[in-house]
Parts: sequence; structure tokens; C-alpha cells
Amino acid sequence: MNAEQLLSSYDYQLPTELIAQTPAIPRDSSRLLVIDSLVSHQHLIFRDINRYLQPGDLLVVNDTKVIPARLYGRKSTGAPVEILLLEEKTSNHWLALVKPGKRFHQDTEIWFQPHNSSSGQSLLKATVVDKDSETGGRILAFDLPDQRSLWEILPEFGTIPLPPYITATDSPIDQYQTVYAQQPGAVAAPTAGLHFTHELLAKLAQLGVEQTSITLHVGVGTFRPVEVESIVNHKIHQEWLEVNSSTVERIQAKRAQGGRIIAVGTTVVRALETASIKRLQPYRGKTDLFIYPGYKFRAIDALITNFHLPRSSLLMLVSALIGRERLLSLYQEAIDQRYRFYSFGDAMFITPEAKI
Repeated sequence: MNAEQLLSSYDYQLPTELIAQTPAIPRDSSRLLVIDSLVSHQHLIFRDINRYLQPGDLLVVNDTKVIPARLYGRKSTGAPVEILLLEEKTSNHWLALVKPGKRFHQDTEIWFQPHNSSSGQSLLKATVVDKDSETGGRILAFDLPDQRSLWEILPEFGTIPLPPYITATDSPIDQYQTVYAQQPGAVAAPTAGLHFTHELLAKLAQLGVEQTSITLHVGVGTFRPVEVESIVNHKIHQEWLEVNSSTVERIQAKRAQGGRIIAVGTTVVRALETASIKRLQPYRGKTDLFIYPGYKFRAIDALITNFHLPRSSLLMLVSALIGRERLLSLYQEAIDQRYRFYSFGDAMFITPEAKI
């Protein structure tokens, strides 16, 4: 087995103080490491990314929107519990991760209070009806009137879930949404997009850089750690996505004109590559595509991405684009240069010239 297939080959040491707890304000004042060839790279500020973009480029963004998927409640015994909703399976039946998991048995009842007790909203009840072996989660049936759905009242009970490594932030919660978020359904943000402001996007449009979107609802598959030493045996939990016909037509037209397809984030990469298994075509459904070194990219020319956790599937995806050893070398330089890491951290732009 070669090193690219070993989990231990994707490790690095990150000082705790470099885990960003708050985003850059304004968003586009974050730092940007540009990998501009097979051998060279540059240090910029994100708003200067226009220096490496050109008329005819097509930015593809993920327009998913993070939902208030974290709920705090109590069981009938009074014991406190924490719920992270992952996806709706059927009407008002949701797959959720639960804490403490071992104590959520069949028929366990959980009660949630609204944020504002004076709103007139009554308590919300959920009952455990099944266990999900793939995620270790539970299927919860929410007790709601037939004419209502959990989607409607979720903002009154839930909160936007931040990653567990963000432990000390006082940032407004809308800083964890992209400025172009439209389609509710994610439980984590597509963080590469957090660096864009409306002003920067308008500036790029004036330059002749076009924009289109896909939707991939970021779920447990993206952030769950790889736990097998042979990464080829890792299985990603499926996430829902849509690449619509309009986006396919925009990409095909851009290809025909010689334009470059630039993915804003690893979720966009996985969506477009899923839709391009045979040839690029509209796709609506789920994906468990796991990209690691040896993968041959079909759909993208360049990637804007954040700095990812050690031993993560996202680190492996970026390694497939520019090589594992080079990526880890760049990460070490970013650490030496005191870049900020993870969701609220700084970004990389891997140009088409840097692809292996």
C-alpha cells in the first residue's frame, strides 16, 4: 500500500491558537495562499483574488443555507439532551445525531422549549422510532399538526450549529452563512464561500468573471473523520445535491469558449464530479463520492478552499488536486506564516496551472 492510501500520511500538527474562532471582518480581508504553478505560490489578501482570475472564468458556488439544526431539550426524566438534525427522511421524521447517544432507546420522548416562551408556541415533542446503523444516529418522529412541518417552526427551537472546534466566538451567526445562501438544508457551511462579499462578487462580475451555482446540503459525511488506516475503505455518508440544467449549460458553454471552471469549495467539486461520472449532465440525488489521490478530475479546473483538519476527507480531496506532499508542505508554511485555519480561517486558491 502506498503512502497516499494511509490515513497517517495526512497528519500535521496545528497550534491551537491558529484555529480561527471568529471570521475576518470584512469577509474578504482574510488571507489567501495562491498556488499559481507546479512549483510556486504567493501570499495575498482574499479581496485581491481578482489578480488571478480573468474574463471568461466561471465561479461555481454552493448556494446551500445552514439550518438551525441543533436543538437542546429534555427527556421525560428531565435529563438534558442535545440533538443535531441531519436530514428529513419522511414528513416530520428526521435523522439526527443525539447526545448522550447510548441512552436514546426506542420510544424515548424528548421535549423542546421555544426560544421565546411568550411567543405562544407550545412545547415540541419528538419520539425515537428507530436507529440508523450507518451514522449511529436516531430517527425522530416530531409531533406536529398535519398542516405544519418542522421546517416551519425550526427557527423557534433550533440554533445554527457551529463546528466543535469553534469554542469561543461572539460573531453574529449570519457570519456562518455565505452571502449567496438560498437553499435551506445544510448542517455546516460551505466555508470557502464565506470569504466573498457582495462587493467583491460585483467587482469580479465587472472584470468578466461569471457565476453559477449548485446545491449540496453539507451533512455528516463532510465533517465526520476518517477512521480507517487504509483510506480506500472509508465510506462517506451520502449528502443531497442538485446540479440543474441551467448550471450544466453554463459550464458547457464556458468549456466551448475555452473558459475556466473554478469551484468555490470542496462541496462544489464533489457535486460537479458526481454529475460528470460519464459526462456532465443535470443531477439531483445523493452522493457518497470520496476523492483522494489517484482520482482523475473531469469537471473543474481550479479550486478555492479553506485549510482543512488533519486526517480529513477534505484534506485528501485537495491532495488529489496538487499532491499530498506539496499540500502538507504548503500547510506547514501557512502555519509558519500564522495563517488561520478551518471554518472561519483563511483560504487557498489552487489555480489551473497548479494541478498535477
